[in-house]
Amino acid sequence: MSIPKKMIIGCDHAAVDLKNTIIEFLEKKGIQVTNAGTDDTKSVDYPDYGIKVATSIACGKHERGILICGTGIGMSMVANRFAGIRAALCNDLFSSKMCREHNNANILVMGGRIIGDVLAKAIVETFLKTPYQGDRHEKRLAIFDSLGESQ
Repeated sequence: MSIPKKMIIGCDHAAVDLKNTIIEFLEKKGIQVTNAGTDDTKSVDYPDYGIKVATSIACGKHERGILICGTGIGMSMVANRFAGIRAALCNDLFSSKMCREHNNANILVMGGRIIGDVLAKAIVETFLKTPYQGDRHEKRLAIFDSLGESQ
């Protein structure tokens, strides 16, 4: 899988500045970015924005996305409720690399109150450039995909 040509990004009130920094970073790379909000620091319900991004990925409108909230925990929890979504909370470079190589993560989640701009851009860069290895990992992803069917 190559670097996506278009992505979707969403955040809550705790991560508006970081989201805007990441949008600018992606656009400079020639990636078309859909901003799913929020664009204000007034308190909002983060699940609303996680739902927008996860739905867009699940229905195939976007190949990959990014979600950011204060810690990243809430966004990752809501996004992973959707079939076909593999949202990975990554506040370090190694996690960002491994979530792509082994798990074919399609949503990167970060904590806006945990990491700064420089590290966030490096995490996004790693998420963009790291290919999925497939092979032995395919079986494991098939287990993920079967979970919704068996319940």
